[in-house]
Amino acid sequence: MFAEAKLDEIAGEDRLATLAQALFLPTGVDGVYGRTGVYESVVEALTAVISRRRPEQAEVLRFPPVMSRKHLERHGYLKSFPNLLGCVSCLCGSEGEVRDVVDRFEGGEPWTGSLEAADLVLSPAACYPVYPIVAARGPVPKGGLFFDVASDCFRREPSRDIDRLQSFRMREFVCIGAPEDVQAFRGGWIERGEALAVDLGLRTRVELANDPFFGRAGQIVAVSQRQQALKFELLIPVRSEEQPTACMSFNDHRDHFGEAWDIRTSDGKIAHTGCVAFGMDRLAVALFASHGERLEDWPGDVRARLRL
Repeated sequence: MFAEAKLDEIAGEDRLATLAQALFLPTGVDGVYGRTGVYESVVEALTAVISRRRPEQAEVLRFPPVMSRKHLERHGYLKSFPNLLGCVSCLCGSEGEVRDVVDRFEGGEPWTGSLEAADLVLSPAACYPVYPIVAARGPVPKGGLFFDVASDCFRREPSRDIDRLQSFRMREFVCIGAPEDVQAFRGGWIERGEALAVDLGLRTRVELANDPFFGRAGQIVAVSQRQQALKFELLIPVRSEEQPTACMSFNDHRDHFGEAWDIRTSDGKIAHTGCVAFGMDRLAVALFASHGERLEDWPGDVRARLRL
């Protein structure tokens, strides 16, 4: 059994290496790639499929790949995932000071030590900008609020694996309201997310999961997250059955963001939040890994559903 599993893993690695050559262009940085037209056509088709499943009452918001550093600090991200953070840094100062830095670079000397952190960070999740927006609007009405958000995101985990990029696209449906609103929302989307994957011809399973919290203290938080069943992931065997890839996640944040931003429901209680996140690039890679690099060879029903 072990030998068979190892052979399957090697076959999966070879298949992904072939896909990488066909679908991506190297940029000199692991996990950051140019993308071909055929790959983008699948991402666009997935985007449309997900849009057709958007909650009717959802407000559509699209965010840039950067967000407020102060907002991210208030979210608690620096405490939970400091190793994944990307901060925007700039050359500041007078023209002469900046010129001195450029001159040092042209002289072959290090220059990045002169950078200063800006008030921006690279967005690690598409939903993060939503919470301060909702907080500024006042109490959440009965029945909750729903959002359809998307963003280019970044997490500092360099890898040559095309199912784990540093720069990637995330789409999310978000629910903000009473605990029962969030629980009903997430429960429904676990079923709908699995059905969506099956419709696209993907072998999948949903399992209990946890976020990669930082450090030893983070391990305790991860155990608590699993014990409370706050996170589930939809797994697809992109490389192997033994090491499947998480392509969707279903998250109950409880009152974490409600507390951070003092978001309250119409009865004055701290609001709960939850989301379903679609890893757009991981889903696209999963489709190519499952059906092949040539779209014309894909099953007809899958192409029909994607309108390709």
